[in-house]
Amino acid sequence: MSPQTNLKPSFDEDLQSCLATLESLSSEMTEIRRHLHQHPELSYKEVETPKLIAEYYRKLGLGVRTEVGGRGVVATFRVPDPVKTIAFRADFDALPIQDEKVVPYKSKIPGVSHACGHDGHTAALLGFAKSLVENKDRIRHDVVLIHQFGEELYPGGAMAMIKDGCLEGVDAIYGCHLQSMMPSGRMYYREGYIQAAVDTFRIAVNGKGGYGAGPHEAVDPIVVASHIVTALQTIVSRSTDPLEQLVVSVGSIHAGDANNVIPGEAVLTGTIRSYAPETRKMAREKLIKIASSVADALDARAEVELESGYDALWNHPEETKVVKKAMLTLFSEEDVLETPPVMPGEDFSYYTQHVPGSFFFAGARPEGEAYPHHHAKFDFDESAMLNTAKTFLAILHKY
Repeated sequence: MSPQTNLKPSFDEDLQSCLATLESLSSEMTEIRRHLHQHPELSYKEVETPKLIAEYYRKLGLGVRTEVGGRGVVATFRVPDPVKTIAFRADFDALPIQDEKVVPYKSKIPGVSHACGHDGHTAALLGFAKSLVENKDRIRHDVVLIHQFGEELYPGGAMAMIKDGCLEGVDAIYGCHLQSMMPSGRMYYREGYIQAAVDTFRIAVNGKGGYGAGPHEAVDPIVVASHIVTALQTIVSRSTDPLEQLVVSVGSIHAGDANNVIPGEAVLTGTIRSYAPETRKMAREKLIKIASSVADALDARAEVELESGYDALWNHPEETKVVKKAMLTLFSEEDVLETPPVMPGEDFSYYTQHVPGSFFFAGARPEGEAYPHHHAKFDFDESAMLNTAKTFLAILHKY
């Protein structure tokens, strides 16, 4: 279903005016998005993108801070005697993925592309900000506009920007992610956990190399690694409450380079995805114990390296109610849906650890064949940017 084009009769005049402005800015948001799409910049290497963002806000007459936490940009829209201070966040980094789409706005940077929609997030927030400026007498709250660098690469830009004061004085924060595999025109909210905590692991199994024809004289790390892979599956199936979500996946196994030689080492790498902190802690501890114990039982040795990624993203109940009400003001009931939690990580989680907030999804499935995030042919329906910016406006007016 497509979003409603006409506002509900209950809309007040202030919001009507802001939304009408946004409609007129739709082509400008598309232009910005396509420029960014052609000039993507990798995490922690963003130079021109933050310059573009800062200059856009300066032309709007807003106060701007640059290099926040490193490469972040924060602009502030202020009103006399504000009721609240509400923050909205967009990320702007790209991925080390070759753009294989055949479109006029294809990436011009070899091996780098906006394969996750952050260019759309940026354009939506800029359009939202411009609608505020053009309707400044109709807004009752201060608005903090947070443009974050480095979301795609741990430790991410959120923690550094928070440390540098981007949330100072903020009463609540909201963010959105465009979703290329969710139907365009639909909006998704969720109270509680919406995105998972991320951990990665590397297990080096050290055995004793030997001749393939004489395995009894060696300690085969490939066999040991195989037993470890099997045993790790019990973390989910036998150590976790069936009502708790947990994923333990081995993504790679590397060992040996000859068909008749037993190597001395096998290396496993993988990921853990979880929500509840106690589940995350249990899975990490079990992984270390299983790998070490299985290897020891088979006369090998396992060295385990665990790296923590982003914490699970928790949406606060009251702020999520605001999101849902805002969506229902704009869209029909059948186009406003509660999403199940998803397993990708998102460092928006750190913002909601400091101030109340909620993160939501905008359906952005393009016409024709759709590709998931981080795919070389990723793209999205650009109308989702307008839907995102409209939802930001409706959230602001719900206060």
